[in-house]
Amino acid sequence: MIRIGILGDIGAGKSYVAKCFGYPVFNADLEVSKIYEKDKKIFYKLKKAFPKHFTSFPIKKKSVANAILENKKNLKKIKKIIHFEIRKKMNIFLKKNKNKKFVILDIPLLLESKINAKKDILIFVQSKKSDILKRLIKRKNYNEKLIKDFKKIQLSLDLKKKKSQYVIKNDFKKNSVKTMVKKILKEIKK
Repeated sequence: MIRIGILGDIGAGKSYVAKCFGYPVFNADLEVSKIYEKDKKIFYKLKKAFPKHFTSFPIKKKSVANAILENKKNLKKIKKIIHFEIRKKMNIFLKKNKNKKFVILDIPLLLESKINAKKDILIFVQSKKSDILKRLIKRKNYNEKLIKDFKKIQLSLDLKKKKSQYVIKNDFKKNSVKTMVKKILKEIKK
């Protein structure tokens, strides 16, 4: 099994690019949402750490945002609680898909959390800042300060791009992205 890690800026279209590969995708953001909706054990851990912010289940993203906005250090504490569960879910995903030719890892903090393996193929999704901003503003949970806080715990985009073997320029047009994905898959399969 070849693991392909998708890297890029918040709102660059990493999840869309990941789906274009047509192979099983581990989407960490989706898994976090499931945890917020269904995992009472995580809720109680968050409630214990942040009783003021986590008062009812299911966990609301607004509660997470408020805890982070109150104190930047809270982001690291929340990440530590959630990250352990995400890693477990990723390992289950990898075992389930061990016979697949490729698996796609759509994990925003892939490098920062040291989840990637040395032989992983890394692909950087590059988009124009103006396109990213247009997309982010459309999100219902858009919060500029929160995004800035998240970016502070991430490696620089230049470093992520440098560590990547491939770059996909995402112009948010289906055909151009799919063409690049096919080209990369063809090269990897050689």
